[in-house]
Amino acid sequence: MDQVMTGKLIRRLRTDMGLTQKQLAEKLHVSDKAVSKWETGGGCPDVLLLPVLAEVFGVDMQVLLSGSIDKNEKEKGNMKKLRFYVCESCANIITSSSDAQVSCCGKKLTALDIKKADDNEKLSVKDTGGELYVSSDHEMTKEHHISFVAYQSDNCIQMFKQYPEWNISINMPLYRYGRLVWYCNKCGLLYQDL
Repeated sequence: MDQVMTGKLIRRLRTDMGLTQKQLAEKLHVSDKAVSKWETGGGCPDVLLLPVLAEVFGVDMQVLLSGSIDKNEKEKGNMKKLRFYVCESCANIITSSSDAQVSCCGKKLTALDIKKADDNEKLSVKDTGGELYVSSDHEMTKEHHISFVAYQSDNCIQMFKQYPEWNISINMPLYRYGRLVWYCNKCGLLYQDL
């Protein structure tokens, strides 16, 4: 933790909320001198205060520890860079448009690595007169299945949840550009360009 950067961030967050040092100190049950000391980089909040401070500001504790909330400014939510996370315990699907710390069922999740599908892995895509019909002969058992298929472009995503023992049969609006992304519990995250 860089106490100078954290102090500057605390000051910025406090002033953005329109709080005085004394008002923030009252919320934290510390003195206004302690808040002043943090903001000038002369010290840092006690570790036990970090969760409370994060809650007051509505930020993650990691933000306070890093001293910066502008980390994802460069990505600005670009959907082409969408990250997918799948919980192995409950099969929850989570996405983020930039780096994120994601957890589910008490476990930290990491973004799935995506790879281009080989010809034998690709989904079947047919134009049915204004719609795309997506299907696959992929095995769909509890042990080996595709859990979701998504259409992804630079500004949108449309996701279709799939279930074991169901055949993949999806009708979606006709898209000329973008890609299909799907997750197989054995093969991982795959994509093919449309």
